[in-house]
Amino acid sequence: MKKIITMSLAAVFSTAVMAQTTEKKDSINPNAPVFTVIKENPITSIKNQARSGTCWNYSTLSFFEAEILKKTKKTYDLCEMFVCNKNYMDRAIVKVRMHGDAQFSQGGAAYDVLAVMQKYGICPEEAMPAPGTMYGDTLNNFNEFFGVMEPYVDAVSKLNIKKLSPTWKKGLQGILDAYLGTCPESFTYEGKKYTPKEFANSLGLDFNDYVTITSYTHHPFYTTFPVEVQDNWRQPGSWNLPIDEMAAIIDNAVMNGYTVAWGGDVSEDGFTRDGLALLIDEAEPQGLEGSDMAKWLKLSAKEKNDKIKEAGVKVKEKTPSQEQRQEEYDNWTLTDDHGMLIYGIAKDQTGREYYMVKNSWGKTGEYKGIWYMSKNFIIAKTMDYMVNKNAIPKDIRKKMGI
Repeated sequence: MKKIITMSLAAVFSTAVMAQTTEKKDSINPNAPVFTVIKENPITSIKNQARSGTCWNYSTLSFFEAEILKKTKKTYDLCEMFVCNKNYMDRAIVKVRMHGDAQFSQGGAAYDVLAVMQKYGICPEEAMPAPGTMYGDTLNNFNEFFGVMEPYVDAVSKLNIKKLSPTWKKGLQGILDAYLGTCPESFTYEGKKYTPKEFANSLGLDFNDYVTITSYTHHPFYTTFPVEVQDNWRQPGSWNLPIDEMAAIIDNAVMNGYTVAWGGDVSEDGFTRDGLALLIDEAEPQGLEGSDMAKWLKLSAKEKNDKIKEAGVKVKEKTPSQEQRQEEYDNWTLTDDHGMLIYGIAKDQTGREYYMVKNSWGKTGEYKGIWYMSKNFIIAKTMDYMVNKNAIPKDIRKKMGI
């Protein structure tokens, strides 16, 4: 009797397992991309910016960490909050100097990180309190921090007085230190004592190697201009190149062992939270048989995301163009949203190529913090990017005169 019961239970269990296996098999999307890596460069671990507008900081420090890896084979975890502390003070000074006629916000640009490292140096993550711990959190949460700091900076910048004392900076520094931690004047790392500047100089980087690249037609090609977005408040010049050369530099960089600190637009329908980004051709609605563009545009963001995921490698993409980039920049649909790190190239089963991109949202999405962004998407939606000038093809460098 016991044996019969056991066999019966085994049969039921086996049937249940078979049903689950069949259900899982049936639920697999036949259009889901299967990626083959073409080139993958070493990067440091995935970080989480959490509730802070610091993608510019996380992505660019990841870029410099990858640069150090390439040059020295050493792995570093550089301190984002050191950069924030120094950068927000610099930005506040500019806003006050402009009597309030400048933006003060959480955002920034890749150049901000470079400027801080050149001017102030850098420290390892362990030399300052872990993000969030100063106010009892386990990750960044800038809601209260900026809720306190922004009104303070705004009030100082608009004071109706004839002469401003430097005391306001001490008050602001107190806010920065209270929420981010005090930047160390010196620290010990691997048994050796450094100042932040000494540590930066020990990393093996040449800060003169780094340039930023963009592509628009409202400025002459092969010249530099400050990209006109609010978070580019330091106003460094970016090299303006034709779209095909802007694209060629990314390919050349990755294939030769370099990474790229990318800044661009991720507010598009084709950028999913599942780790995929495609340049959707809205003129050919995805997975809507017999429908037209109007129907596609009426779908909610979630419905569009579901359709994109369902269509997978069958998603139809647009081909980016110089004219499209300029039009979207001028009509505000190409926006300065997010910073990420391009470190590899892969292709799916149809041959479509993607950049492998490190994000700073923790190990989220289908690929645990990595996004596969089609080359079309990256080229169409780039605001600008930072790259080592030695990663630029020689013929393009000759045209740039660098």
